[in-house]
Amino acid sequence: MESDRIVIGALLFILLVIGSNIVMYAIARGAAKGGDSRWMSALKNSLSKPLNDSPANKSMDELRKRMEELGKKKNEE
Repeated sequence: MESDRIVIGALLFILLVIGSNIVMYAIARGAAKGGDSRWMSALKNSLSKPLNDSPANKSMDELRKRMEELGKKKNEE
């Protein structure tokens, strides 16, 4: 009984690995062919997009500037 579960688990793992390899092969083949797929261009755009436009980075930049100003004032005194 226990060995049956192990075999089923191993088969599911093997099928998962084979399935992911097929998906990655299809993605690589589509990228190599240079087809006009919208999802591939959207993925490229999202990965190449700079992270500086996020609100969290803007608030951190504001905090950094404020700390520099306070440091300058402290050094002047």
